[in-house]
Amino acid sequence: MNAAVVRASLVEVLQEIQSASGLECPPLVGATKPMEALPKFDSKIWPVAIGMLAAKLGVVIANDVNIFRKEKSCIALTLDESAELVVALVDEQAPAQHAAQAANAK
Repeated sequence: MNAAVVRASLVEVLQEIQSASGLECPPLVGATKPMEALPKFDSKIWPVAIGMLAAKLGVVIANDVNIFRKEKSCIALTLDESAELVVALVDEQAPAQHAAQAANAK
């Protein structure tokens, strides 16, 4: 999985949420910071977006992870930074998933 695939999926999810909410959705590019650019995109909405993204990509993103801001801060991340964070999370999970699959195969 690469950042371009994650970013494209993330853009689709964000557009879907904004549309379903009847809210404006400005053009979403790599430098867009959803927490700043999207109307009413707050702590009630970002967990939904993360869950939708995880389902779309078929990956696990922990409930306590906010891919839209830097950890332990209020600094908003760009779509590119969010995509890279998701790729890193998936890469961290890969060894554990492979080990579990190997154990199940025995």
